[in-house]
Amino acid sequence: MGSEEAKRCVRCGEVKPHAAFARRRSNLDGLQRHCRDCASDYHRERQQSLGKKVRPKAEVPEGHKLCLKCGEVKPWSEWHRNATASDGLSTRCKACRAAEGREGHLKRQYGMTEAERDALIAEQHGVCCICLAGPAEHVDHCHNTGRVRGVLCFSCNAALGQFKDRPDAIRRAAAYVEGIAWKPTLVAPGVYQLPS
Repeated sequence: MGSEEAKRCVRCGEVKPHAAFARRRSNLDGLQRHCRDCASDYHRERQQSLGKKVRPKAEVPEGHKLCLKCGEVKPWSEWHRNATASDGLSTRCKACRAAEGREGHLKRQYGMTEAERDALIAEQHGVCCICLAGPAEHVDHCHNTGRVRGVLCFSCNAALGQFKDRPDAIRRAAAYVEGIAWKPTLVAPGVYQLPS
């Protein structure tokens, strides 16, 4: 290794490539004086001496990273980018971030947990409340009160949205589908009477 691409760690004394050192702008070469391994060991020892909980050190092969949420070692392709992190990757894998996103959405939008939603689906025997055929996947709620009404399939949930939760429009749609003619009658110029 040439001197331009390698550096000696002041703690362990080993000559390592620049990638083994975290960045530090204030140093002349723009890198920390300690390698990442030594900095990690120092931080771990310091936390333990202060009586804080420390995760056990895991062996991570090149091109992989340990997820802090699920504890699994996964390849870099399973991570979102994070320009501010020292390794350029997020602290949680894509799967864990997606799960947290779904959990946060349920809590913010409907005020319920995943367990409460799953209990509601089980109560419905896993099927949509309206068509009784599709899988119950989408939480339905009243847009005026915010109260959760049930869990619907995608199609029924979209249909309610298209009808803007108006029972009168839904009743007319049901009558139309059943073959009942539902046409307004012209009573006077520009005035129509709707059938009762």
